[in-house]
Amino acid sequence: MFIGKITGSIVSSHKVDSMKGQKLFIVEPLRVDEQNKDGLKSTGRSFVVVDTVGAGEGEVVICVQGSSARYTPETKPLPVDAAIIGIVDRVTLGPTSVYDKNQA
Repeated sequence: MFIGKITGSIVSSHKVDSMKGQKLFIVEPLRVDEQNKDGLKSTGRSFVVVDTVGAGEGEVVICVQGSSARYTPETKPLPVDAAIIGIVDRVTLGPTSVYDKNQA
């Protein structure tokens, strides 16, 4: 699993039938800022993920990859290897808040 920020969406007019109606996003994985440990920053990578929870652009989300991406009822019949399985409200490290959805 990893957390990431939705930075874009993908529209595809031609795809396999099982993917019709599926919302696809571009997600940039995030990591804790190693210098200050008080925020999150991009890893510089990006993934195409299928949304299973109704997330939206700009949100921080929890993603899974590989076979785990097909363990949800929504993704079991889909040819995917990355899926959004949650929307992040808050991330803390000990007493330090590194992300809060309400303060972002």
